[in-house]
Amino acid sequence: MRRRIRSAALPVHRHSLPQLVVDGLLVALAWYLAFKLRFDRGVPPRYQDLLEATIGPVAGGGLVIFALSGLYQKWWRYFGRRDYETVLRGVLILTIALAAYIAIVHPVKVSTRGGGEVAVSAPAGVIVLFFLLTLAFTCGVRLLISEVLERPVRGFQPKRGARDVLIVGAGDGGRLVLREIVRNPDLGLRPVGFADDDPRKRGLRLDHGLRVLGSTDELDRILDEVEPEEVIIAIPSAPGTVRARVVTACRARGIPVRTLPTVFELLAGGGNVMRQVRELRVEDVLGREPVRVELERVGKYLEGHVVMVTGAGGSIGAELCRQIARVAPRKLVLLDHAEDNLFRITRELEETRHFRSTAAVLADCKEEERMREVFAEHRPTVVFHAAAYKHVGLMEDNPVEAVRNNALATRIVAHIAGESRAHRFVLVSTDKAVSPKNVMGASKALAEWAVEAARARHPQTSYATVRFGNVLGSSGSVVQIFRAQIAAGGPLTVTDERMTRYFMTIPEAVQLIIRAGSLGDGGEVFVLEMGDPVRIVDLARDMIRLSGLEPDTDIAVEIVGRRAGEKLHEELFNPYERPQATPAEKILVAEREPLDPAWVESTFDQVNVLVLEGDAAALAAKVDELSTARTAPALRVST
Repeated sequence: MRRRIRSAALPVHRHSLPQLVVDGLLVALAWYLAFKLRFDRGVPPRYQDLLEATIGPVAGGGLVIFALSGLYQKWWRYFGRRDYETVLRGVLILTIALAAYIAIVHPVKVSTRGGGEVAVSAPAGVIVLFFLLTLAFTCGVRLLISEVLERPVRGFQPKRGARDVLIVGAGDGGRLVLREIVRNPDLGLRPVGFADDDPRKRGLRLDHGLRVLGSTDELDRILDEVEPEEVIIAIPSAPGTVRARVVTACRARGIPVRTLPTVFELLAGGGNVMRQVRELRVEDVLGREPVRVELERVGKYLEGHVVMVTGAGGSIGAELCRQIARVAPRKLVLLDHAEDNLFRITRELEETRHFRSTAAVLADCKEEERMREVFAEHRPTVVFHAAAYKHVGLMEDNPVEAVRNNALATRIVAHIAGESRAHRFVLVSTDKAVSPKNVMGASKALAEWAVEAARARHPQTSYATVRFGNVLGSSGSVVQIFRAQIAAGGPLTVTDERMTRYFMTIPEAVQLIIRAGSLGDGGEVFVLEMGDPVRIVDLARDMIRLSGLEPDTDIAVEIVGRRAGEKLHEELFNPYERPQATPAEKILVAEREPLDPAWVESTFDQVNVLVLEGDAAALAAKVDELSTARTAPALRVST
């Protein structure tokens, strides 16, 4: 905090002293030339006196205004478009201040014939010329310095054997990649051009004379013309459709493709951009449009609150912690029963992301007394409940533990959150809770019912459930399984050729969970729009191709048959639910008649007895009965 205050009080540093000298001289020169250009036949004596009397205050005042505008907080070599807007604003303020200074202070006065004195004001033409000249000089010198310093002293000389590279994307990302390549010849890359979908850039020569050769729709022609040895996708926010188009065109010619990371990865990675350029992953080319949320705006309701995340060390829980930390909660309580996972995310937040308002809590959500202790100690006002078992096969083999952890633990945490008068409670659910065909899905369906029932018992707390499909990169996901199988030389095992699943990246899902948390009020079930479902066999083949291999030639894809509890196609809504729009993009609400809270409590009492008895067979039968009965209108009784 002390460093910020010093920066605000003295918005210059020792490295900006040469900039101050140059700007002072340029402002003085602009004021001098404004008079000389305004008066072709020589400056009249009274205006010459005005020039001499004001040139010092103009230069000094200009430096003060420029400093207060923030012009000296960055080296000129790193000036960008927004910085030139700052220059424009500073010059405009200086011009207005100069005119006001001369009009109020009257630095020069001349005698009149009647013996009085009259102030000499600056001609309007001088003021206008001064504005234009100062703007041209200050912007010009910054542009010149930037160009000289950014351009190699002796021109770009790539190392011997450098690979020709085509850059897809001529925006900020592409130009940043080009700049790094030119700065670092040891990278062994020689840029041959850009491809960009903006029609206004077609044919333009951008930095270092590199030309925009066409759009990605013309990539076949471009690749045949320039024959690059590598392609870099330099659009961090590029949709999967664009990446897939590039990959398809390059794959046909055996050209390797790399990509800039997503915006999330760039923010997390820092450092040299070219070090973050990586091989394409399957999540880059799934073809769905990425969801973009202004997290600082939509997550503002978390600012200043004590936020608890259960399952904080898991895939979703850890990303929730990372993104919640960005919106400045008063304290972030990380709760998990896995020691290693909790240690890793706590260290990441404190050491890498410099967010130290954390409390790491080792606890199990199934233990009611321990959870009461945690709530009493930390008093969370917002709770994101992401703790859950999620592996279908394991849950089929361990139904008692699945229901205990996913359903009964959710009921406990939701109930204690209401008793503690938390403001909000958000359950992270799954599409497997819809018309469940396995124990894991049924346990999550029970968890959804528990949250709805808690809303009836604790109306002062806003409850919500957020339901979505598979997330890419989560532990044990099909993508990780396929990667391991590819590394082992195959085969890739697919349970059924017709099987499809919805996919979303973890950062996308978490952004929408946080957004949905602000919408909840009456125990609603919010459903994230997942795009089109993806055939698992197509996913397997794409991953093989992205590894530089050919499916069924280099690596086999085997159909092994469906496992117990697996559905061919997942759904996002139950038959009795009606999708309704919400104020938030990509978030729907599942509208339906409410459950009878008494029926839910009675049902959980029965399930709890079976769990305590450890009767797996009876529990599985009960869960199956509930999954079927849930569609009956008799069970959906309004309170």
